[in-house]
Amino acid sequence: MLKKLYEKSELWFSIVWIIVYVVLASIGDNLSMMIGIEKVVTLPILIILSIILFFFIRKNKLYNKYGLCKSNVNYSKMLFYIPLVILITANLWYGVALNFTYLETIFYILSMFCVGFLEEMIFRGFLFKAMEQNGVKSAIIVSSVTFGIGHIVNLLNGADFVPTLFQIISAISIGYLFV
Repeated sequence: MLKKLYEKSELWFSIVWIIVYVVLASIGDNLSMMIGIEKVVTLPILIILSIILFFFIRKNKLYNKYGLCKSNVNYSKMLFYIPLVILITANLWYGVALNFTYLETIFYILSMFCVGFLEEMIFRGFLFKAMEQNGVKSAIIVSSVTFGIGHIVNLLNGADFVPTLFQIISAISIGYLFV
């Protein structure tokens, strides 16, 4: 079923994955909060989605298309990413405070690995590659904006408006940098 959808339309394939990812992660977060253990439901959902996506890419030999292979780029060109690493780690500069139990912290960390893989594959993999055929500039913009707008779901889950607005703007910017 996944392969048929992918072969029919890479764009619709990416849109379906975006919807499935956002909806299931949101449901997982809400159920985890109801249970009282952060990410206890979300983590298994994210692991299952990651495994499905990984094996889909593997089975269809799409490693090279989506960048899951050794890069041919000279490592000295990776210095470009140093400012990005500095921005990403800024929250850790003044220390770390655990707001959750150790188990919840482990669930959060493992969830973030899955989220990173899923979001890179969905937004900067499937969506970008599907749109790249019609123009790289529009593919970059749509991929970045879609990634940012995907964070609107946090408002539906009870997040405050202003922090969520800043999160959306940050996500669009980071999505642009990553793509």
